[in-house]
Amino acid sequence: MTHTRPLRKSDWEAWTRLWTGYLDYYEASVSEDVYHTTFQRLLGDDPQDFNCIVAEVNGQVIGLTHYLFHRHAWKVENVCYLQDLYVDPNVRGTGAGRALIEAVYAAADHAGAPSVYWLTQDFNSHARHLYDRVGTLTPFIKYSRP
Repeated sequence: MTHTRPLRKSDWEAWTRLWTGYLDYYEASVSEDVYHTTFQRLLGDDPQDFNCIVAEVNGQVIGLTHYLFHRHAWKVENVCYLQDLYVDPNVRGTGAGRALIEAVYAAADHAGAPSVYWLTQDFNSHARHLYDRVGTLTPFIKYSRP
């Protein structure tokens, strides 16, 4: 059974392995400095920084999600952005991804955030199968600075 909990300092190796897998999937990489800075921010208490929840099975960390709360011009309350979600490929389909998303939903509810949103690439069909069950697809198209 999957259990979710906040990231701990002792999770460094598992978190690094999983976040590397996430970055590899998206054919991205970051410097060692970004790994260390991100991990420290995830453990910090600055409300502007990201938070991290991990998923465990039998004491082994098998998934992670990074999320943050931010202001929104159309709402008084903060909203929640789920930036990264990754589950070890060996245990996908066991409910860990759903458990992580539901843990973010619970954190958003606790913080009084009325909405949670995330992005994914259109070809990420495996994840989108889950997202279609736990979220609502919006018509928005993302643009970014070249």
